[in-house]
Amino acid sequence: MSTITHEPAKAAPERRHWAAQIVVREMWASLAISVMWLAVLFAAVFAPDIVSSSNDGNSTTIPSGVAVALFAAIGTRVVAKYGFARRDEDAD
Repeated sequence: MSTITHEPAKAAPERRHWAAQIVVREMWASLAISVMWLAVLFAAVFAPDIVSSSNDGNSTTIPSGVAVALFAAIGTRVVAKYGFARRDEDAD
């Protein structure tokens, strides 16, 4: 009859103090993305429309939330790329 040796027991990782969790990069990235899209919401609801008039009497109306959403989408991509990226110190 043979026996199998097990790996030595590893120490449980030390829990972070609640104050250390405040500086977690992922939390701030999530908060930044949420605030960007809240700005889109308020711009869409409360901001005036973008109106472009031409000399022949035609006018084009675009909701201002569309322009703000374009920049929020670009900002979301950038913040998510750097805020949620894997770090070398997490590889342990």
